[in-house]
Order: sequence, then C-alpha cells, then structure tokens
Amino acid sequence: MPTYLGAIDQGTSSTRFIVFDESARIVSESQLEHDQIFPRPGWVEHDPIEIWRHTQTVIASALRNRGLTPTDLAGIGITNQRETTVVWNRRTGEPLCNALVWQDTRVSEYVPRYAADPGVEFFRSRTGLPLSSYFSSLKIRWILDHVSGARALAETGDALFGTIDTFLVWQLTGGVRDGLHVTDVTNASRTQLMNLDTLDWDSDLLAAFDIPRPMLPSICSSSERYGIARVEPLDGVPIAGILGDQQAALVGQTCFRAGEAKNTYGTGCFLLLNTGTAVVRSNCGLLTTVAYKIGQQPAHYALEGSIAVTGALVQWVRDNLGLIHHSAEIETLAATVSDNGGVYFVPAFSGLYAPHWNDGARGTIIGLTRFANRGHIARAALEATAFQTWEVLQAMERDSGVNLESVRVDGGMTDDELLMQFQADILNRTVIRPRIKETTALGAAFAAGLAMGVFGDEDDLRSRWDESRRWNPAMPPESRNDLLAQWQKAVSRSLDWI
Repeated sequence: MPTYLGAIDQGTSSTRFIVFDESARIVSESQLEHDQIFPRPGWVEHDPIEIWRHTQTVIASALRNRGLTPTDLAGIGITNQRETTVVWNRRTGEPLCNALVWQDTRVSEYVPRYAADPGVEFFRSRTGLPLSSYFSSLKIRWILDHVSGARALAETGDALFGTIDTFLVWQLTGGVRDGLHVTDVTNASRTQLMNLDTLDWDSDLLAAFDIPRPMLPSICSSSERYGIARVEPLDGVPIAGILGDQQAALVGQTCFRAGEAKNTYGTGCFLLLNTGTAVVRSNCGLLTTVAYKIGQQPAHYALEGSIAVTGALVQWVRDNLGLIHHSAEIETLAATVSDNGGVYFVPAFSGLYAPHWNDGARGTIIGLTRFANRGHIARAALEATAFQTWEVLQAMERDSGVNLESVRVDGGMTDDELLMQFQADILNRTVIRPRIKETTALGAAFAAGLAMGVFGDEDDLRSRWDESRRWNPAMPPESRNDLLAQWQKAVSRSLDWI
C-alpha cells in the first residue's frame, strides 16, 4: 500500500499541497498565492475558480517535484479557511458571485436585527457562536438577498452552498458530473447553522436566517473515506480527511487530551483548547466549536479564541506602509529598537473578535511622539499579536478552569524569534514550537491517514510529534503589567469607532 499522504491546505492568502511520508515528514510541497479582492471598504472576496485552478496547479507541481503519481498516495486530506462562503450553480459549476471571505463585514447591518429578534442567546445556545459578521450564516443570507436568481436556485437545490472544503471536494469528485456535496463537522460548526448537540443542520436556525436546506451539504466526520477523486491530477486517490484549518492544527499538534491547547499564527491568530467530549459554553467572549470527530467516535469540542488580524498586519505594514519589502523583514526592523517606545497598534481592521466581539472597532496606532520611528511601529505591530493572544488566554482559563503551563504554537510567524520570546514573556507561559510548524496541513494528513489505516490511533500520531524549540518567560512582572495596562488602554480607544 502507498505510504505517502497528501494535504490540500487552502488558506486565506494561498493554496498549498504538501506530501508527507509515513513518518509525518514533508517530502514535497508547492504553494501559490491568490488575489485578495476588496471591492469596497470592509468587503473581502476571493475568486473560487482561481482557488480551484491553483489547487490543481500546486497538486501537480508537488507530485512532479518528487516524481510521484496519484498511485503513490494512500489518500488526501483537505484543510481550509473556515466561514468563507461559496455559492455555486450545481448545473454549470459557476459561482453565483465571488466567495465572501471570513473577514468580510458587509453583513454587519444584519446583526442588530437578529440581536433584537430572535436574540443573541437563541443563536449562541444552539451553535456556541455569537452573532457576528464572521460566520457563514449571514453571508449566505446576503447572497440570497442580493444576487439575482440565487434564492430560486437555492430552493430547488440547484444553488449549492459550501465552505472552501465543500467546493474543492465537489470539484475533485466530478463537479457537474455528480460531484459529492459534503462537509465535516468542524466546518459545519462555523456556519452558525449546525446544532452543537445534534451535529446536524438546525431547522430553527435555517428558518431564522431563511436559508433553504436543499443548498446545504451533508455533514460527515473529520476522518472517513468520503469518495474518490475523479479528476487530474489526483484521479483515483481517496479523499479521507476534512478539517477546518484551526481544528486541523489542533490535530496536527496532537492535542487530543482535554486541557491541551495550541495557537496558530497565520493571517489571523487562533487559540484552541480541547475540552474533550463536553460542550463548554463560554461566558468570556470565546467560541464553542467542534474540535474534530474521528470516524464513528464521539465528537471532541474546543473553546476557541479567534483574532482577526495578526499575520495580515505584517502584510499591511509591508503593502500599505511600505516599511518592509518582505514579511520576514519585520523582525529585523523591530529589533532595531529595544522596546515599543510607548507605541501600541490595535489592528481592528474588521472590528475586534474574541474576547471583545466589537464590529464597530477600528484600527489605531496610539502613543506616537517625535521619538517614534519605523522600528517602533514594526515592533508594535508584532507585539499586537502577543497582546491579543494574552487577552484570549485569560478568557480561556476563566471559562475552562484550566491553568495552562505551556502553549504549542505553529504557523509562519513562529519563525519570528523576537515575537515568540515576547509571547512567552507576555503570557508568562512556556511557548513550544514543533519540528513541523505546518501543522495545519499535517492535521489533514493525519485525519486521512487514520481513515486509510496508515496510522493506528491517537497514540500513534503522538509518537510522530517532535519539539523543535521552546521559549521560557523572562520578563519582570512589573514590566509585563505595565505593558498590558497600556495595551488595554489602547484597545479601549479603538472600540465602537463606527
């Protein structure tokens, strides 16, 4: 039997295909960025067809680079940006409009209406999620309301909804020629349409949002054999794992025990704590979400703190301010100063997510004096990630009653040693980076490997996780407290700007 596993990692800014061997080592990979489309302030879109074409390209490239063919793969897993909403025509395969990205805030106008009736608790009690522009529910409603003909097609099931995983599986398994219309429980839990207790679409939620059930995919577990790819370059390969990106990282970090946590540093930042098979509903501004479901085993749940802008802030400093030419240069620029010089950067470009959930917040750079320079702004941008993570961790420990001694970290920003040391200092916790920092793709490969018998069980996966580096806190408590007090003051200035 082939011992290679493939993982499609379809993220907010790029699409990758990574091939792992049975020791969970990367043997080949390929990556392409796709366009970020900003038609109006607050609107963020992707072209689903561009994403599909890039997916085919990176798969072919990664296989070619290693001299592999589809027969060398035991199976593939898919992990994806969550909440991003695609609606397409079942008959033609054409999207009815561009994908509405999770960061898109055009649906904010719906929030007060639903908060008034049926009320915030109606949604939170069923889904574990607050009313927000973040999730798929209101994005679907916007498309049905604003795209000509969308509702009529949806009523007959000829308009299909999916997060990106669903769209890719449909394309891979034949598309208009009877492609599979499925998703997994982790992605379904981010739509605000799935009931956390039943793990099925909730008829009361569908009625509240006026979303036709025929347009929704079937909900499956995160690790099972869904079907076979029927198109190149994966023709004949089983599709056997689907996980939303942050849940995939939790699996890739092998955080299978209740009380284990990971933080992923990507476009946004996402701290997840495994709460086991118990649904723990937050009182502190966090999300309750499905962590994963392996085959027929019970679902595991998680508390999640979602931060909208972290790596995206580095891109903004690069592209909009021009302070650096490449994202990796921000560490060098930040290291030209010994501290932030009193400058704080609250990146509320799309409002603030956990634990504030303030759609009216907007970004602010505060504390500027004539002393401040490029280095201070760069350092403040990096420190914003650590400060926001501290806010989420405080909420998570209050909700769960778990006092974390360490946090496993992954994602591109973990290469930034200045940031990682500052993160350990601000959290006053040990920060641990794994040997393979691309744990999102690894989690998808793990899910597929479990379904296809390449791996045995969770203990087998734990044996394949290795530590690369750890950072221990070294900041005096007085300094930490002063920095956090100023950060909280800066956040208060950004709230309710709109």
